[in-house]
Amino acid sequence: MNDTLVSILQWYGAGAGALAALIVSLNLGAQKTGYGFIIFVTSSIALVIWGFAANEGIAIGLQNIILLAINCIGVYRYLIAHEDPQETAA
Repeated sequence: MNDTLVSILQWYGAGAGALAALIVSLNLGAQKTGYGFIIFVTSSIALVIWGFAANEGIAIGLQNIILLAINCIGVYRYLIAHEDPQETAA
């Protein structure tokens, strides 16, 4: 994989992860939080690919495989199941 694409994946993954964390932390409602988790999913995918394409990023790639699974649970809970976890906790 060429160095430019590897660099784009790295920076996209970092930026998208930060944006998603901001959206989720603002707690703007179930649908917007679900969209935040979709951004987290794309961030994790980018960082998995980057991690295995860049030799120094293998640990980040492995970590993001786990985070990808967690983020998919978030997408399911907030967008697919239409369940607001705060309401069910009360």
